[in-house]
Amino acid sequence: MNRRLALAVLPLLLAVTGCTSGTADDEPAPRPAAAERPSPFRDCSTLSTAPAATPPASPGSGTATPASPGPGSATPASAGTTPPAGGSALPELTLSCFTGGAPVVLRAVAGPAVINVWASWCPPCRKELPAFQRLSERAAGQLQVVGVNSRDSRSGAQSIGEDFGVRFPMLVDQGEALQRELKRNAIPLTLFVAADGQVRHIDATGALDDAKLAKLVRQHLGLAVPA
Repeated sequence: MNRRLALAVLPLLLAVTGCTSGTADDEPAPRPAAAERPSPFRDCSTLSTAPAATPPASPGSGTATPASPGPGSATPASAGTTPPAGGSALPELTLSCFTGGAPVVLRAVAGPAVINVWASWCPPCRKELPAFQRLSERAAGQLQVVGVNSRDSRSGAQSIGEDFGVRFPMLVDQGEALQRELKRNAIPLTLFVAADGQVRHIDATGALDDAKLAKLVRQHLGLAVPA
């Protein structure tokens, strides 16, 4: 009886906390000819460029005029919410970009940035991905959101990206190198990287929603993002 009860409770615990690597039993069935479909994710060519909300130049002008943050965008946090100093550098890793092109040196990713480690077979990862997409839209020009798809199939990751409308740049870490460097076993993991490139916080509490993400960004990066 106790053994049957434990087996029934285990999936609930995984959904609440995180997923450890293993078989991809929960992975959605791949769609036909997935390799022929365009990637839903953006390319990684701008990851080393610091976020900057600079609008296009007006017709006939030679320069662009800096714009004030608009509604729904991130703004510097008010006094009293300055992010803490310190932290640690991102691991010295080079990862492939989902869309191809040149590999990305992880330490070259310009902050402020929020880096989410996920897989399609991980239920809490799937649950929180839409919140990260909304964060990337609300905080555009103030911080960048980057995904790291870990130990996953390409078809599974692509299908999730298509179904959930995930568009931010995606790195690929088939060997879980980032998790090993961070000494973390379960996913999802979310890294909050300040403008100086230092990791100020690593969250492993399970699926994050809009309110939790906004709170963590404000607390650790000093940016106010609408929830």
